[in-house]
Amino acid sequence: MSNCTIIMEFFLMGFSSIRELQVLHAILFLLIYITALMGNLLTIAAIVTDPHLHRPMYFFLSNLSLLDLGCISVTLPKFIVNSLTGNQSISLHGCAAQIFFFIFFAATEFALLMAMSYDRFVAICHPLHYEVTMTPFHCLWVAIDLWGGGLVYSAVHTGNMFRLPFSGSNTIHQFFCDIPHVLKVSSSEVRDTEYILLAISSSLLLFCFGFLIISYTYIFSTVFRMPSVEGRYKALSTCLPQLIILFLFLLAGMVTVLGPISDTSPVQNLLISMTYTILPPFMNPIIYSLRNMKIKVALGRIMKMMFFSQEGNVCL
Repeated sequence: MSNCTIIMEFFLMGFSSIRELQVLHAILFLLIYITALMGNLLTIAAIVTDPHLHRPMYFFLSNLSLLDLGCISVTLPKFIVNSLTGNQSISLHGCAAQIFFFIFFAATEFALLMAMSYDRFVAICHPLHYEVTMTPFHCLWVAIDLWGGGLVYSAVHTGNMFRLPFSGSNTIHQFFCDIPHVLKVSSSEVRDTEYILLAISSSLLLFCFGFLIISYTYIFSTVFRMPSVEGRYKALSTCLPQLIILFLFLLAGMVTVLGPISDTSPVQNLLISMTYTILPPFMNPIIYSLRNMKIKVALGRIMKMMFFSQEGNVCL
């Protein structure tokens, strides 16, 4: 035990040892980060400023965009800075913070997607009860419960992973503190406890997945029985984007849990990690802006206001 070295920092693996490629990666991911940032911020701005979007579905969508902002901001800025400076180290507390906030945002987002699915279920299958069931007060408390539950869930996992000192390798074969890679260098006691927690989480995930299959089966069967073509199109235009986002999120979760942990292939690690750290926050605003006419109208109004405001300042 006297020869055991306690780890106080980790070294993250870059995608290339060539300096020019590191800078190129930094620029590429900076553009992706800015695009995701602007897309989610514009979605939130459109929902907040347009009174026609002050509805439960768009309230939950604004929470989704806020969670996507947090999720992508946990990993990408640190990677961009590391690539530009050439310093791949991250402190133990910094690694713990990355894991805590990533689990917090990801767990809350999954719970929020469940709430959004229930909102569509009530709106389409029980429209006469929608105004009574999905009141602003109920939606607010659902959001508070979701954010609070994600906070507790993240605290339990992060507290378990960092309750004992790390004494193995301090090299993480990933561009951020990824949970499977950190568990690989943790003690066996921590891994055993974490696997139990993950098994419980997987059971809950399977239950939620079954609930979603039943809900969307009922939703689509109701939609296709609608006599009006316009009604069917309107219902599908609100359901399909959520279903696509939910599919992306579940795909990301499956890749996180079942994806192989490679110590020799940075490209493989990059592709796997991108599916759950970059793809959902980047794609969510694109999916909604392309499929939802009300959001496109609200965004167009914001663009016009910005354009005419700048034009007025130029004239002055």
